[in-house]
Amino acid sequence: MTSTPSYFDTSGWDPATVVSGGSRMVPVETPSGTSRVWTKRVGTNPDLKVLLLHGGPGATDELYECFDTWFPGAGVEYYYYDQLGSFRSDRPDDPSLWTLERFVDEVEQVRQALGLDSSNFVLLGQSWGGMLAMEYAVHHQQHLKGLVISNMMSSARQYNDYAERVLMPAMDPDVLAEIKRFEAEGRTDDPRYEALLMEHHYVLHVCRMPQDEWPDPVIRSLAHINPDIYVPMQGPSELGLSGTLESWDRSADLAGIDVPALVIGATHDTMDPEHMRWMADQLPRGRYLHCPDGSHLAQFDDPQHYFPGLLDFLRSL
Repeated sequence: MTSTPSYFDTSGWDPATVVSGGSRMVPVETPSGTSRVWTKRVGTNPDLKVLLLHGGPGATDELYECFDTWFPGAGVEYYYYDQLGSFRSDRPDDPSLWTLERFVDEVEQVRQALGLDSSNFVLLGQSWGGMLAMEYAVHHQQHLKGLVISNMMSSARQYNDYAERVLMPAMDPDVLAEIKRFEAEGRTDDPRYEALLMEHHYVLHVCRMPQDEWPDPVIRSLAHINPDIYVPMQGPSELGLSGTLESWDRSADLAGIDVPALVIGATHDTMDPEHMRWMADQLPRGRYLHCPDGSHLAQFDDPQHYFPGLLDFLRSL
């Protein structure tokens, strides 16, 4: 095992769970037995510890690597974390594990294992991670010091409505028809389908940069996504939710999440920024951060607005 970085305090940890590079494999109990998820702590701050929930479902923590440019200098302690089934974590072959309820239970187990509590624990989720963060807050807000919901609406139905009402009409109708034909025929693994989405959707609404300029962490995370989780939960279409999460809606529960909360939206996001502004108004202690130049991965394509606003919120805690 390589030496542990000086900022990484492993006191009280089982040495068998600490792996190379100062990361830690955390055991989690599931209906199928014990599995392990990968975490990594960066920095030390007893009063401010941010657990990062990545998107997908089934994507990776690599989408947070840009936080390394901003968080350490601001004195934020933060935790990378690959959810079960994702990249560095165990990948059990059990479709019954891919439910929102089980992922919430997993986050709670990870919280306990990392020693996070209401005096220091901030949960930050982006995209699917934002959905998971909202769901966790509904069930376990007593453990939270703060909540950040990044680029995720509180209703799958309204997300689908935004795609139908705003995103799809803005596309070339012939291109949209071809994309929908691929989806109807179950051919979403066709290179032509991916090429159409990249040219007409991804570079406009997911990461607003030319494809050949996409940051390496974004490319790696997409390459590492686990389709065995993503497809059944998200659905095969990239223009909305059609999987097991299709009926999810926590809009009516936002008023009951009484912790300091930040909702982050972006002008060019796949998610409706006005809905996310509305979400912040529903949260009793909510505030809204808008990224005018950003899209779904605003941490990469609009960092000059994303990070100062996020750090301002974290300092307020």
